[in-house]
Amino acid sequence: MSVAGTTAAVLLATSGPPATGLAALWEQVTTPQPAPDRTTVVVVGAVVLAALTVPGVWHLLRHGLTIVHEAAHAGVAVLVGRRLSGIRVHSDTSGLTVSRGRPRGPGMVATVAAGYPGPAVLGLAAAWLLSRGYALGVLWLLLVVVLLVLLQIRNWYGLWAVLVSGAALVAVTVWAPAGVQSIVAAGLTWFFLLGAPRAVIEMQTQRRRVRRRGGRDESDAGLLAGLTHVPAVVWAGVFLLVGGVFLVAGGALLLAAWPA
Repeated sequence: MSVAGTTAAVLLATSGPPATGLAALWEQVTTPQPAPDRTTVVVVGAVVLAALTVPGVWHLLRHGLTIVHEAAHAGVAVLVGRRLSGIRVHSDTSGLTVSRGRPRGPGMVATVAAGYPGPAVLGLAAAWLLSRGYALGVLWLLLVVVLLVLLQIRNWYGLWAVLVSGAALVAVTVWAPAGVQSIVAAGLTWFFLLGAPRAVIEMQTQRRRVRRRGGRDESDAGLLAGLTHVPAVVWAGVFLLVGGVFLVAGGALLLAAWPA
């Protein structure tokens, strides 16, 4: 046998059969992907920021934040031992997560407080993954979140919103080239990082309108004020601070990791 033939035989013997099923999927998720240049990442972030300032576009994109917001409520509810009853997402971009357990106490406070920081936490996690080149890992992480929400959705509009979000993620994950996947993953990361504080500002604006009309404050900050006797504006400030800190940290990861 020639030297070339011997080398090929050794390579075949040591490489083993190609990965299939879950092993192949895991290999894809954990394989670093080509990164766009830093300018592209900055431009993507600027486009996302501009989109969040357009009322009609913000209303449409806000559904994605609501899904993650309610997923955070649900996840913490399960972690603190509450029984999850279901999730609803409404056409006005509001949402509702119902869980059963003690009506007061640390578990209930943690459950209510988890919503607004949820997208910021997800955005920071995505930025960390992207900083290591795992763009496909970011897309699969989002798909897992969507799937878990899908299992708990309890209204038709919410079902439609979750299915559309999931279908878009599947299309990019399965059929888009690696370069496009990286750009989409970066865009979604910026969306959660920038959208988290934007949603808190929107909540505070709505709270002012409700107070002027003499209505009842049913926002997360208002509910937390009733549970803890800490003013709602303080809770809103905490949410905004968390979103701002995570935005700075996530943005630093994105800008430091991608090549100039």
